[in-house]
Amino acid sequence: MFSTKIQPRFGDVDVLGHINNTVFGQWFETARNPFIKLFIPDLKIEKETFCLIMAHTDYDYLKELFFQKEVEVRSWVNRIGTKSFTVYHEAWQEGQLCASGNAVLVHYDFVNKRSTPLPEDKKKLLEGHFITTING
Repeated sequence: MFSTKIQPRFGDVDVLGHINNTVFGQWFETARNPFIKLFIPDLKIEKETFCLIMAHTDYDYLKELFFQKEVEVRSWVNRIGTKSFTVYHEAWQEGQLCASGNAVLVHYDFVNKRSTPLPEDKKKLLEGHFITTING
């Protein structure tokens, strides 16, 4: 598991004073950086070496989140396939699970524009962050 602390910004708040549902894409993307670093340690974005592309995201909103209260995003791998893997995220505030979501990342060759198999050594690294039960 990776844990990422997020301090909500004033601009993340909607008219009702809650964290707007549109920010979870950004927060969860930030929380995926440690997984991307398993493939690209320096996070250098070059067409020839960058090897992950987003295929799908989804979110479940469980409780309201609020401004001026830190959010912890916990992230695990919950599926490893032949060419892709899924990262599962949970957003926690004040000890409560408030939102969750998944992101499917595909191992991708940007030069030849095709998916490619996940390297075995990367699968092993991903397995170190595997979760078998969700919402704990």
